[in-house]
Amino acid sequence: MHIDQILDTIFPLPEAVKTSFKTYIREERIEKDKILLRADRIERKMYFVKKGIVRAYSFVEDKEITFWFGKEGDTVISMRSYVENEKGYETIEMLEDGELYSINTADLQELYKSNIHIANWGRKLIESELIKTEKRLISQLFQTATERYKELLTDTPHLLQRVSLGHIASYLGISQVSLSRIRSDFK
Repeated sequence: MHIDQILDTIFPLPEAVKTSFKTYIREERIEKDKILLRADRIERKMYFVKKGIVRAYSFVEDKEITFWFGKEGDTVISMRSYVENEKGYETIEMLEDGELYSINTADLQELYKSNIHIANWGRKLIESELIKTEKRLISQLFQTATERYKELLTDTPHLLQRVSLGHIASYLGISQVSLSRIRSDFK
């Protein structure tokens, strides 16, 4: 996905502003299994996925718990580092070889101060991320694992071809055995 599409999906910017904004954005190739963001560090970059899949996870009692997948067009960020300038709680890794766009968050903060269009773009970005987080929380609290799996099939069916079943099971909050049972019910 091209950076223009990603930026415009978040909030359309005037062309001159977008051109100026893009001078701060770099393109990076990242190999599968590489860590983009680490837990317990203040992260200083924000990424946008051009090509590839990423996952966010945290350790709970020495077990990796996957709580988010990012795909083409998605923003990859440690929200705690970005908003509070504090150490993040998530690790984010590449699940495929990928191409990403990156921007230093310090540069982005300066752009917010100097351009109202980019400041509004940033506000819309955070609002969108908040809604995604809220939707995920409500899903975890009020849906069964089968309902969450059905929603995954409906909203992001491509994940099943691109992500290991172990990561999918972790994301759904169930064991791989339970996932196998649920999957067999859908066949």
